[in-house]
Amino acid sequence: MIQVTTLFFATLRDRAGVRSFEMEIPSPTSVAEYKTILIEKIPALADLLGHALVSVNQEYAFDETMILNNAEIALFPPVSGG
Repeated sequence: MIQVTTLFFATLRDRAGVRSFEMEIPSPTSVAEYKTILIEKIPALADLLGHALVSVNQEYAFDETMILNNAEIALFPPVSGG
């Protein structure tokens, strides 16, 4: 198991009801697997996480990115502009 901290921003923070969340996840875990685990813990995030921007340790991450121990995961809602 590894320890991670998740930071929520904007509408994801509103849905989660917290600014940050710490938990243990299996090792190894990819970003895609982490999203699934997080939805199990906070179901209100389900419709947003599929399009959320993810950073791991302050670097943008993709679904196949592996998460290491003590990682800081930041989740940002999709952004649209014009």
